[in-house]
Amino acid sequence: MADMIKNGVHGASRVESYVAPKDPAVCEHLEWFKDQKLALMIHFGIYSQVGIYESWPLSDGDAHWSRKDVDWETDAETFREQYTNLNRSFNPVRFLPEQWADFASEAGFKYLIFTTKHHDGFCMFDSEYTDYKVTAPDCPFHTHKYADIVGSVFDAFRAKGMGISAYFSKPDWHCPWYWAEGMERKVAHGRLATYDPADHPEVWEQFVQFTHNQMMELVTKYGPIDVLWLDGGCVRPQNGQDIRLSELVAKARAHRPQLLVADRTVGGENENIITPEQSIPDTLIPVPWESCVTIGTGFSFRFEDEYKTPRRLVNMLCDVVCRGGNLALNIGPQPDGRLPIGAMRSALGMGEWLKVNGDAIYGTRVCAPYEAGNLAFTKKADSVYVIARLEEGETLGRKLFIPWTEEVGSVTLLADGSDVEFVTSDIGITLTLPESLAGTNPIAPAFRLDK
Repeated sequence: MADMIKNGVHGASRVESYVAPKDPAVCEHLEWFKDQKLALMIHFGIYSQVGIYESWPLSDGDAHWSRKDVDWETDAETFREQYTNLNRSFNPVRFLPEQWADFASEAGFKYLIFTTKHHDGFCMFDSEYTDYKVTAPDCPFHTHKYADIVGSVFDAFRAKGMGISAYFSKPDWHCPWYWAEGMERKVAHGRLATYDPADHPEVWEQFVQFTHNQMMELVTKYGPIDVLWLDGGCVRPQNGQDIRLSELVAKARAHRPQLLVADRTVGGENENIITPEQSIPDTLIPVPWESCVTIGTGFSFRFEDEYKTPRRLVNMLCDVVCRGGNLALNIGPQPDGRLPIGAMRSALGMGEWLKVNGDAIYGTRVCAPYEAGNLAFTKKADSVYVIARLEEGETLGRKLFIPWTEEVGSVTLLADGSDVEFVTSDIGITLTLPESLAGTNPIAPAFRLDK
């Protein structure tokens, strides 16, 4: 099972590295997290202007895969200068956070994961510890009424009753105490600091304090935050890059006792949630987890992108939920600040399904046998839900067999609330579907089984 979640670009921690929290407030909030099931993830930053990978092309060590869309410049130093200076043209004047939140609510999302700072170090919030930020005078957007993008987005989503997960990059490739001049490794501009912290502890300590200060800004000035979602697993004690995260988490929980932390790919006491990337585990994972998957082809905006269909999104959601996880679907906003219409259309199609079938998803827990063929099982209180994940062109027959041998008193079709006829046997129940369903290809019809 552990190997099954080691997929994706950065993979995920092994199950055996998971350390269950003991604090009652944190444990209770993990149950809240498990109830939500569906997050809207948004990667938005200076990279959104040019339609390339977020941050990664800056790293020489990641150039072989991340610079494939950088077709206008071959010199790495020149490119890094061009990328870094994108703050001087970032001006998403059509950014309307309330419209983002309205869309998210209509599409059925229950919480937000937003990139407050990616590895490039550009802050989408008004940090007092750097001038490389959206509210700085050299960024044209700084005069806009929504210039503090993080604050504006968090407020708009909270007003819709949604939770907040703050993405924050531990590595900062703009910080002079991380990519420091004159103390270069073999690969100077890579994921790691440009020096060995053991050789320059005074420089590393400045970086640690800088990182703590920015994370505490998010917790204290932009709260309440439900999850501190930390990316950049290269910053870890095993790499000689210890930011004393447990110390930071203790300070943060003094302000927000129930705060969840996702120290991605690191494991241990500060990874309350395991986060597979661009992959979905093949089977049940018995710890809290959340797969982040893009609706398009990448996390950041791509010109002329292709988007997953509503059916595919719904089936992915059912896959994740019946295996015990949450699904974080990512959209990259356009350079002008709007969400791409194609991505919104697919997510709203999923939302239409959730409006009538959401009881089988939200607030549920796993239920053996979990899956049987194209059937996915969930449960809530005394009700069991069975969802038929149909592929494009796959039609229903008049009969549907469900391998469920416990007592069943009634079966309800969630789509319209109608009773469904059934017969029981010692190996399961067989439904007689309404004539209106037979021979059709609906998106994931769901049924409720009650005693």
